[in-house]
Amino acid sequence: MAERSRTSSPPSALQVDWHTMTQAEVEQALSTQAKGLSAAEAAQRLTQYGPNRLAVAKKRSAWMRLLMQFHNILLYVMMGSAVITAFLGHWVDTGVLLAAVVINAVIGFIQEGKAESALDAIRGMLSPHAMVLREGRPQEIDAANLVPGDVVQLVSGDRVPADLRLIQVRELRVEEAALTGESLPVEKNTEAVAADAPLGDRHGMAYSGTVVVYGQATGVVVETASRTELGKINQMLSGIEHMQTPLLRQVDKFGRILALVILVLSAATFVLGVWLRGHPPSEMFMMVVALAASAIPEGLPAIMTVTLALGVQRMARRHAIVRRLPAVETLGSVTVVCSDKTGTLTRNEMTVQRVVCAGHAFNVGGVGYAPVGDVSIDGRIIDVAHYPALALAVRTGVLCNDARMRVDDDLWRVEGDPTEGALLVLGGKAGFTQESGELAWPRIDSIPFESEHRFMATYHRDADGAPWIFVKGAPEVILGMCARQLSHDGEHPLDVDYWRRMATDTAAQGLRLLALACKREAPADERLRFSDVAGGYTLLALVGIIDPPREEAIAAVGECHHAGIRVKMITGDHVETARAIGAQLAIGVGKPAMTGAEVSLISDVDLRRVVMEVDVFARASPEHKLRLVQALQDDGQVVAMTGDGVNDAPALKRADVGVSMGLKGTEAAKEASDVVLANDNFATIAAAVREGRVVYDNLKKFILFMLPTNGGEALVVIAAILFELALPLTAAQVLWINLATSSTLGLALAFEPAENGIMRRRPRPPGEPLLSGFFVWRVLMVSVLMMTGALGLFLWELQQGSSVETARTMAVNAVVMAEMFYLFNSRYILAPVTNWRGLFGNRYVLWAVGVTVLLQLAFTHTAVMHSIFQSTHLTLLEWLKVLGAGLLVFAVAELEKFVIRRTPLASRVVQA
Repeated sequence: MAERSRTSSPPSALQVDWHTMTQAEVEQALSTQAKGLSAAEAAQRLTQYGPNRLAVAKKRSAWMRLLMQFHNILLYVMMGSAVITAFLGHWVDTGVLLAAVVINAVIGFIQEGKAESALDAIRGMLSPHAMVLREGRPQEIDAANLVPGDVVQLVSGDRVPADLRLIQVRELRVEEAALTGESLPVEKNTEAVAADAPLGDRHGMAYSGTVVVYGQATGVVVETASRTELGKINQMLSGIEHMQTPLLRQVDKFGRILALVILVLSAATFVLGVWLRGHPPSEMFMMVVALAASAIPEGLPAIMTVTLALGVQRMARRHAIVRRLPAVETLGSVTVVCSDKTGTLTRNEMTVQRVVCAGHAFNVGGVGYAPVGDVSIDGRIIDVAHYPALALAVRTGVLCNDARMRVDDDLWRVEGDPTEGALLVLGGKAGFTQESGELAWPRIDSIPFESEHRFMATYHRDADGAPWIFVKGAPEVILGMCARQLSHDGEHPLDVDYWRRMATDTAAQGLRLLALACKREAPADERLRFSDVAGGYTLLALVGIIDPPREEAIAAVGECHHAGIRVKMITGDHVETARAIGAQLAIGVGKPAMTGAEVSLISDVDLRRVVMEVDVFARASPEHKLRLVQALQDDGQVVAMTGDGVNDAPALKRADVGVSMGLKGTEAAKEASDVVLANDNFATIAAAVREGRVVYDNLKKFILFMLPTNGGEALVVIAAILFELALPLTAAQVLWINLATSSTLGLALAFEPAENGIMRRRPRPPGEPLLSGFFVWRVLMVSVLMMTGALGLFLWELQQGSSVETARTMAVNAVVMAEMFYLFNSRYILAPVTNWRGLFGNRYVLWAVGVTVLLQLAFTHTAVMHSIFQSTHLTLLEWLKVLGAGLLVFAVAELEKFVIRRTPLASRVVQA
């Protein structure tokens, strides 16, 4: 243990294992005493240590944050397109593109500003005030003025203002779930523990930001500000950058390659035309501009934004609120889900699941605090009144109890200890409520629960005036009080071996144990004393209590497994409880569990190897959760992290997509996450993964639709230059095609519903390129088909003596007609569309085709368009030729699908 210097002045901020030190050692190390510091000493230490508040991280200026939003490959493409349209004099197109750039940047600016408030949420957890002893007198001060060595008093309801080493405790219980993940309030004492004790087992410490739910205590401030456990989480958060999503990494790489290809093609075409074909440089420059305009996918950024926004809306209907737009698609690429246990996979509502009486073990149905459920033996529902030991045990649990149940808007809540609340719910299921019990069996006196005694006792009189003393507590303590046991046929001598065996069996199921006992005897002078509970009791039952898994979470974990997604539980709870809950959820079955202490002992390299072999991690601190997420990412996994506590915030921020709980989650967890579950339901994650996969599918379909369009136009231009032909498409006509089709036809694919079997696929490999080999083939094939139709019609019309304007008008309409037919092909990557669902299953496709038809009729038959684009009228026969060009693309594309579906390649294509 590294200790601070034991001098008359307070120590400097070094790492100290305060939980291993006795009260005397703490007072000596901090040069303080039980009556507290003097005002002068406190002022001097405040100067040395600084205020007890978390430092505000230096933020980039608003202008710099806004400027950085433009550093995005998608926006570069859009700005490049705007420059080209401006050069060509199409100022409306330029304005639209630049407006899209600005809107995208503003959205990113707003989202980044929201993310930075995660640190503000943690700072908001600090207590504003503290009751401190200064010169032996209690006084309330601003918690920011606390210093190491101060002596602080705590009472029920207080938020702990700094990290304290407890020196006096009276029945203290502290809610630490937000910091440690422990589902129950922790009983505190003044004992020192081992140096390697996990945070949740340091019972002699009270940590900043946690809440006192019961009792009183006095503690010495040992750490303040950023040196507290809460401060360490704040520092971790400030040092974590959001990971770039898989889609943006893919699009970034795709955009760079596409830009390079366009640049090389444009340069080669210019050189070929000027040096080998002898065209004037000015004419070739316009041809190159047309080529670049045809190749740049102006619609990609817009369609990405629209597709992601539609995904956001669909997720919102499923109670998943998306805070960062790219997170929609990232969910679809997740390979591992790391989930907190308490409140995420479980209800965070303690529930009695098993009651063991002499000769019988009862199962209790129902979960949570709603008093709904049956009591059964081996699946057979029983009447509690027919089992005297069980009925009296239920009565004992309800009467020997200080908690209260209330219902607000049909939602049941517990006021007080959750374990006692579970006993009240058991009573409600058995038909014995707290209200009726207190009326018929009024309490006369009690001995409250204290951690040093580990039991609670109450004295009552029944409706006939007979005295009863009820006790509940730790099984080993209650067993020591009992000499007899109540069974179905009356009282018998206590069978200690039976009860110990049943206790071991129940605990092995991850259940926390309470023992219930009673005796029919009145205390002397009607006052209950410790001498009255020394012995003479009859043991009634052992009660097994657990925070049960959500039923919908069990189904959702199974759905994730079917989708090829690994689910890992990372919790601050005890390893036995975590393993039992994991078994009920089918997480880590047949595999070892791992504790945070074990994680601390292994290197990053070994952790990267082990992390995929273990699915249950218990007693995990915020540092452990962060390391586990990083190890999975280093292994090439795309990680979603779920959680609700401050202890989850660093891992939530680091994960590829962080998912927090909206109902019971802390503000720090929500602000650090990308997605907030409005219903705190793990099953929503599975639904969100499905929506994410739909989004990615639709983006792929759009790219498969868009690239052949651009490719066909580019091939037409290149062929004309190579063969010294008249240009079939002018630069303005190319931009018209892109504008008319990208804003109408391509947009319809964003509304595509999920294909069959989308959640039976394996997750796509994180390093998979946006275009697979098959996709490249499809793009080339359709591009050649479109080029063949457009260029063939152009040359045919010229040969027939038509004007170049008429030939170009037919070429433009041939390209657009081919796109309209190919839009139907693009609805399914491999499945046929020659059926009712394929042709009419997406009404937005029909609307898009209808709008495009009207636009092309205007392009072909209005004087305004004739003057702008040099288009001309077409005859019915010429329109039929255009229709044939479109049908050619449709028929060949469907034939290609038919051939591929009958080859082994089909499964790999669908997976891609």
